[in-house]
Amino acid sequence: MADTPIIQADALHTYYGESHILHGIDFAVRAGETIGLMGRNGMGKTTLLGSLIGHVRPRHGTVHVNGRDMTRAEPHLIARQGIAYVPEGRGIFPNLSVRENLLMAARAGKNGRREWTYERVLSSFPRLAERLNHGGQKLSGGEQQMLTIGRALMTNPELLILDEATEGLAPLIAQDIWNIIKTIRTTGIATIIVDKNFAAVSVITDRNILLVKGKIVFDGTTKDLVQQPELLQRSLGI
Repeated sequence: MADTPIIQADALHTYYGESHILHGIDFAVRAGETIGLMGRNGMGKTTLLGSLIGHVRPRHGTVHVNGRDMTRAEPHLIARQGIAYVPEGRGIFPNLSVRENLLMAARAGKNGRREWTYERVLSSFPRLAERLNHGGQKLSGGEQQMLTIGRALMTNPELLILDEATEGLAPLIAQDIWNIIKTIRTTGIATIIVDKNFAAVSVITDRNILLVKGKIVFDGTTKDLVQQPELLQRSLGI
C-alpha cells in the first residue's frame, strides 16, 4: 500500500546484556519523510538505529520494512530493501580510492531506479571529483564524510540514515554537509538524521523525535517543539 511505512518499529525493547536500553519504542518513517532523531548522549539513539537495521537484536517488539517483518533479519537483507546507513565514524574503505569506494556500492534501487549515478554523486560532491584517485585514508574528515554519504546514495536508497553526519567537522565543512542533506531531501529520499545541531536539523525536518532514557518524549513538528522550551532544555540543553 502507498501509505505503508518504509520502516516501522512497534514496542521495541532492546538490551545490552542486562542493561535495558530501549523501552517500548514505536517509530515509523514514510516515503519522502525527513525525521530528526535527537537526545543527549546515551539516550538510545544509535541503539534504536541499530535495532531498525539489524545490527542489534531487540528482545521484544517487531521491525517491519515495507510491510515485511524483518525483526531478526541480517543487516544486508534489510539494506537490500532500500535502506542505506551512514554510521558515526564514517566507515569508508581506506585502502580503496574515492572512485573505487563509490563504484563498489553502485546498484539500482527498488523498481530499478538509478537516479543517483556516479556522475550525479560527483556533481553533488565536487571535492570528491577532485580526489578520485586518492585513497580513502588520504582524505580529510569532511571529505571522508562526503564519500560515505555519496557511497550510500550510489545504492539509490528509499531511506538514508545519517548518524552524527557532522560530528567533529569544521563549521564550513559541516555547512557543506547540511547543504547536501537539503539537496537529498528534495529528491524524495526519506531521511533519518541524528545530530547534535538542533538548529540545523530542525530547519529541514518534517518531524522531530526526542529520546530520553530509551523512551520517546516528543514526536512532532519543529513548530510544536520550539513552543516547549522547558522540554528542549531538559532533553537537549538548549
